[in-house]
Amino acid sequence: MRKKIFKWHSVSALIAMLPLFIISITGSILVFKVEVDYLLMPEKTMVDVSDSTPRLPIDTLIESVNQAHPEYVVGSWEIFDNKVRADTAYLIEKGTDEWHKLYINQYTGEVLAAPVDVSHYLTDWLLDLHYKFLLNTSGATVGAVVAILFLFLGGSGIYLYRNFWKHFFTLRIDKARRIFFSDIHKMIGIVSSPIILILAFTGGYWNISEVVHEVTEHAFEEHYLIEKPLYNTDLSIQALLDEQTQHIKDFKATYLVLPFEPELPITFYGEVNSANPLHSEYASTLTYDVQSGELLQVADVRTSPTLHVVVDSFRKLHFGYFGGLTTKIIWCVIGLSPVFLAFTGLYLYLVRSRRITG
Repeated sequence: MRKKIFKWHSVSALIAMLPLFIISITGSILVFKVEVDYLLMPEKTMVDVSDSTPRLPIDTLIESVNQAHPEYVVGSWEIFDNKVRADTAYLIEKGTDEWHKLYINQYTGEVLAAPVDVSHYLTDWLLDLHYKFLLNTSGATVGAVVAILFLFLGGSGIYLYRNFWKHFFTLRIDKARRIFFSDIHKMIGIVSSPIILILAFTGGYWNISEVVHEVTEHAFEEHYLIEKPLYNTDLSIQALLDEQTQHIKDFKATYLVLPFEPELPITFYGEVNSANPLHSEYASTLTYDVQSGELLQVADVRTSPTLHVVVDSFRKLHFGYFGGLTTKIIWCVIGLSPVFLAFTGLYLYLVRSRRITG
């Protein structure tokens, strides 16, 4: 059995080597996506205001975008109030299903950049490459398969080298290069395996969810082509925001989704004060009727079913920011381990192949 698993482990590694190489490098960079955006385009992503400056009403901000770019419909909105990061508006070009994004100063109403494709900026392009290999749904399918292979590689590696713990800190430097590389491969694999399994499982879940959504929702019909807002524009979105703590204690909205397809409600995602460090900033939701603004549903993560809590934790577990800078650095470094495993594993495979054929 061990020989069969070893063979499958080797074959799976060869198949997944290139996509894992891409996923590993892009993922490590994306752990610091916000910081990279700040560094590369501060004029678009950052605001400079005093701590006492209030946000403008969300209705005013939406109207600013509508006036500046009437050829688009606002589809969703990232909401920030830390006096540093600019809001991000996601727009759909009228008559299409093409999404764009722009940055806006939420304290002055100034539009900081023209609408661009959602993968236009470097880190957004890297995210698309990481998640879908720049291939849309087909790429998400490839990513799902790679994630499954990644899970198998992690699990089989733990099984194959489970006794390596006995000599964990022993690197046989004085032995043949093959033995040294074998020790390096085992050590990196064992150390990184818990985090790698988390990354593979959470990433695979998102990719599979994307594929299932596209197949079930859009397999037999095209995406809806929006021409105008699909909600009552006389409705005050800010009024909905102002009342939200009445429904969820300590609720702080972080993301607004306006209906971009028929039958979709108005939805706010947000964060709450919680003792659970894995609750994300999108963990709780409030949904409203698109015409009347009537509250339809309340979901507080602190009282939600276990499944919802677990799935919500995937975000922080995948990107590693649940423990601040420390865990982000750990995730960034461990995220590169597949690169080293690929090189050492390929070397060992080639050496073994030469010995067999020679």
